[in-house]
Amino acid sequence: MGSTSFGIPEHRFGSNGEKMPVLGFGTAVFPPVGAEATKMAILQSIKLGYRHFDTAAKYGSEQPLGEAIQEALSIGLIQSRDELFITTKLWCGDAHGDLVVPALKRSLQNLKLEYLDLFLIHWPVSCKPGTYEFPIKEENFLPMDFNSVWAAMEECQRLNLTKSIGVSNFSCKKLTDILAIANIPPAVNQKKLREFCRANGIFLTAYSPLGANGTFWGSDRVLECEVLKEIAKAKGKTAAQVSLRWIYEQGVGVIVKSFNGERMKQNLGIFDWSLDEDELKKIDELPQSRGVTGVAYTSKYGPFRTVEDIWDGEM
Repeated sequence: MGSTSFGIPEHRFGSNGEKMPVLGFGTAVFPPVGAEATKMAILQSIKLGYRHFDTAAKYGSEQPLGEAIQEALSIGLIQSRDELFITTKLWCGDAHGDLVVPALKRSLQNLKLEYLDLFLIHWPVSCKPGTYEFPIKEENFLPMDFNSVWAAMEECQRLNLTKSIGVSNFSCKKLTDILAIANIPPAVNQKKLREFCRANGIFLTAYSPLGANGTFWGSDRVLECEVLKEIAKAKGKTAAQVSLRWIYEQGVGVIVKSFNGERMKQNLGIFDWSLDEDELKKIDELPQSRGVTGVAYTSKYGPFRTVEDIWDGEM
């Protein structure tokens, strides 16, 4: 595993040899803080050493990210766009075979880029074409035509609009469905399916690793966890750093999001120390829960059932 010039380890995709920094900077903010604040936070993160940026058509942050990249180039924070790893995602309303390539071209226009490093299917469901509401209304849900959508994702890569393609929020069953039809397998899945992904050569990336506190679906359970706080105190770290270090030691990538300068620095400071066996065991033994976010809130499948219950059911 290599690393960026700022010491962030990089994962090399086996399928094409492309390298992705394992720590990425997230740009999803709920509630939104505005384009200018988002752009300035991204510029600050570039100054600190972040090189992997995660956005999505639905986040409303593609344009601020694109503007931040252009400004970073103009003032010399980076010498080339090639120094960055940029990910965006296909929204459910565009998750139809004939809409995928046009959707990616719109994202590239927003980002002021010629290509992406990674393009993900945001959720394993579709909704009526042109629907961009969130949460999605029950009457607008549609089952995804995986064959046509994944074929279009592969076409995006063949057209050199993106270097790699992948998925987000996919369960084992849904990943199996994709692998059965794929000529180009997913490079990344943003969901906790470690064993399955590792066995199939798919790199796993965790998002909202600190609990998404402050959002309508998140909580403070991670940062207020007494076990994490005890370990953090003993090591002279924060609970957030302990959590992020544990994720990294599982061989998983992670997307962090903070627009606070001090916390941006802290999130980068997880690679020059390690957790011992006893600390890892204590964290492994913590109770875990899995839930699905806004897509489930208005669906007939019920709020906060597990992702597998929803995505592997009628949809």
